[in-house]
Amino acid sequence: MSELPQGATIGILGGGQLGRMLSIAASRLGYRCHIYEPGAAPAGDVALTVTTAPYEDEAALRAFAASVDVITYEFENVPTSALDLLESLKPIRPNRRALAISQDRISEKSFLNDLGLQTAPWAAVNSEADLRAAADQLGLPAILKTTRLGYDGKGQVKLTATADIPAAWASMNNAACVLEGFVAFDREVSVIAARNLD
Repeated sequence: MSELPQGATIGILGGGQLGRMLSIAASRLGYRCHIYEPGAAPAGDVALTVTTAPYEDEAALRAFAASVDVITYEFENVPTSALDLLESLKPIRPNRRALAISQDRISEKSFLNDLGLQTAPWAAVNSEADLRAAADQLGLPAILKTTRLGYDGKGQVKLTATADIPAAWASMNNAACVLEGFVAFDREVSVIAARNLD
């Protein structure tokens, strides 16, 4: 599938604000959208169809795949078991490798750094001792983040002094983390790029 014909249906895993914006943009280009969301779906107000079911519901996933031409996702925390099933039924774009990289902050930062792109300074953290060493290396203030399942400020805590370290580490419940140093910047720019398969 190199080009999606107008009138095709795009399946979107996740029904939050990004799914809503994607549905609106797709409709302007002549596409329909089908949202798959376990909870409340703000995107459901603008999409053609919404399936409300858990990501573990195999029958619902199969019905969803049968009703769409291609599948994408609006956030990175889609369980791999759901993707394993869906990928066997319909193309997923971006592909699973892109999703796997974006699901783990260390994989994501390493991937970007290996391409020669700069990120905020960072260090992997798997213990309170690691956190202390990372804080010494990067300096404070810094942000401690879980490597997985954190978004929109969830799974994050700001450290401003070494006295914050024990409580910050305890709040992470021994989850794998990354400490990110602060970066002085003038502005933030968000860029979305699209390409075809070749």
